Amino acid sequence: MKCVVQRVKHAKVKVNGETVGSIGKGMVIFIGIDKKDEEKDIVLMAEKIRSLRIFNDANNQMNFSLKDINGEILVVSQFTLLGDCRRGRRPSFSDSADPVKARDFYNKFVNYLIEQGEKVATGVFQAYMEVELLNDGPVTLIIDSEELKRPRREK
Repeated sequence: MKCVVQRVKHAKVKVNGETVGSIGKGMVIFIGIDKKDEEKDIVLMAEKIRSLRIFNDANNQMNFSLKDINGEILVVSQFTLLGDCRRGRRPSFSDSADPVKARDFYNKFVNYLIEQGEKVATGVFQAYMEVELLNDGPVTLIIDSEELKRPRREK
């Protein structure tokens, strides 16, 4: 599972010109599901992301989490995060989960965040979407469940 997390002042997602989800201050999570992902990756990623201290305190230091600022989350499915660009000029999406698994994991990820008390808006799975956001900072992080499961290398 790969996620791109962006700290935002506000964001919205449209499908066919209609706003289907919008948030104020918080984070946008673009999520791609890998065919190797397991159910345990859902909680691993959700907990890591929701506890990230990426919001500024009074000293302009990133010390606050989403909960500390009473922030919101916009989750947008994006299989293209799994695009493999190592060969040729057209990305390969062979590592992306099939749509049935991807939809299931996407929904479980969103529902887990909601169960934990987060304020969550979403896009529409498998729809063509237009996402508007005002990145705050900018702060953009890439989080991969496979990397989270590996032990850290000593320096």
